[in-house]
Amino acid sequence: MHVVIINGSPRVQKNSNTDKIIQWFCKGLQDAGSSYELYSISNRKEWDAAREAFMNNVQIIIALPLYVECVSGLLLEFLETIPTERKQPAQLSFILHGGFDEGRQFRLGEQFLQSLPEQLGCTYGGCLIKGGSFFIRLTQEKAIMRFLASFEPMGKLFAEYGNFNTPEAKRFTGPESYPWLARVIVGMILKSIVTKKFKRFADSWGCTRPLNDKPYE
Repeated sequence: MHVVIINGSPRVQKNSNTDKIIQWFCKGLQDAGSSYELYSISNRKEWDAAREAFMNNVQIIIALPLYVECVSGLLLEFLETIPTERKQPAQLSFILHGGFDEGRQFRLGEQFLQSLPEQLGCTYGGCLIKGGSFFIRLTQEKAIMRFLASFEPMGKLFAEYGNFNTPEAKRFTGPESYPWLARVIVGMILKSIVTKKFKRFADSWGCTRPLNDKPYE
């Protein structure tokens, strides 16, 4: 199997969590005997080649981050350049990730992605969803590697079945919703740990006002 993979993140490659996820997913693809070619929409010089690959291959995956239920404007701009009529059938699948942990946070984004393949003359190959990618930049190296390495077996499964409609892919998302007590505990942890991380970022950027400042009130 040969797969065209498009990195739908607007971030350049070196700052793209999506790219890190793709690399581990593709490791699984290759280990299972499949090949791939990768394009990044953040590099407009690759758009012509990405569009040609999209139109001339039968297995296509778009990997993208979810920004508060929204697909990035840059990805939508690229998709608007894709012809709606194809010379050969194709399957379009998605890898969707984001900072939220609960599966329910991704469902509106998933519904939107489900509508795209038909508009682009493709069939829908499913959506592999995983939350928690926000912490790739904030947590310890071992935890980051565990998160990224979890995409490797998903690449192997895609090479085997050719879609994300398997039970393993569905379970990969994790819990649809955390229990009430767990949400409270996680909220307290996030408030203490993430706030400290953002404070460090703000200090490194030379910010002098507090994070909760409301200058327009």
